[in-house]
Amino acid sequence: MPVDVEQLLRKLSEASGVSGYEVEIRSIVTAAFSESADEVRHDSMGNVIALQRGVGDMPRHSIMLAAHLDEIGLMVTQIKEGFIQFDTVGGFDPRALLGQLVVIHGRCALPGVISSRPPHVLSAADRNKVIPIDQLYIDVGLRQTDLEGLVRVGDLISLKQDFLRLRGDMASGKAMDDRAGVASLLVCLDELTRVRHLWDVYAVATVQEEVGLKGAITSAFGLAPDLGIAVDVGFGHQPGVPEAETLPIGKGPAVAIGPNVHPKMFERLVKAAKDYEIAYVTEAIPGRSGTDAWAIQVAREGIPTGLLSIPVRYMHTVVETVNLKDVSRTGRLMAAFIAQLDGDALDAISWKLPSVQDGAAS
Repeated sequence: MPVDVEQLLRKLSEASGVSGYEVEIRSIVTAAFSESADEVRHDSMGNVIALQRGVGDMPRHSIMLAAHLDEIGLMVTQIKEGFIQFDTVGGFDPRALLGQLVVIHGRCALPGVISSRPPHVLSAADRNKVIPIDQLYIDVGLRQTDLEGLVRVGDLISLKQDFLRLRGDMASGKAMDDRAGVASLLVCLDELTRVRHLWDVYAVATVQEEVGLKGAITSAFGLAPDLGIAVDVGFGHQPGVPEAETLPIGKGPAVAIGPNVHPKMFERLVKAAKDYEIAYVTEAIPGRSGTDAWAIQVAREGIPTGLLSIPVRYMHTVVETVNLKDVSRTGRLMAAFIAQLDGDALDAISWKLPSVQDGAAS
């Protein structure tokens, strides 16, 4: 049976996996990969690497698909008078934190709420300002003496948010960046179980993307694939954001074009989308993408890399919202691309040097 994207994304979204501490989400992804991969392993960084072997002659070419499984979160910095102060792990906007539910991963899991001084006691000037991180605190309902035995400086804090199925094909929850991308890798692997593909396929759920692309850097170096495709999220259309800076929701993944993407990879991804009638849009990224594609592209001597973006609204909040069909289409597009990789594909994609005759370039 095809992957149930809604149920898969629900499980992925609700799991904890702050950058550098991806234990819970890693176990879930490992089990999911095992359903359609020939091998699943973890490397020393904690990346989850699934291999689905091709049927081509040895030595086979390989492609790496990457989506990060980590999420942004918080870390305990101080315990004072029974309240917990914190800082961010990754890029949280302080405006999105006030009033949120959290789980502190101390000696045991402690539920808590993020709060601050009520507006009634603030000055008129302060009421119009964003409350800085150092003026927010977490209340778990314990006294200082009880709290000190359960929570220490450096403990991780994850946001608590249930997955919510909206109307139509929409769903909302935390960590869709980039659990939606991880879900698309699982869709791809499932699709490939019904395809006779020649190349080996490595699907990698990378760690620590939110704090510097670290999992993609190490896994791309270790695997040394011939080609790479990264999947991340892009800014979905929403009120107040210029249309030129967003991606339409419900029209498939965005195929990126720009210096972070090999031109032939862009062309072949678009061709696969057209050949298999998979909806897609084009995204221009004229500079650094800030995604795993940036790390894969420059690994070792360089890897021809493509980038797919799943549109998401309200990025880096606990209500990131995606279209479930866009997730499925992203996985299907990668499978279609891989199905078209033959023995000559790498030569067709790689840069070719001009021929040299009589000491001069022709």
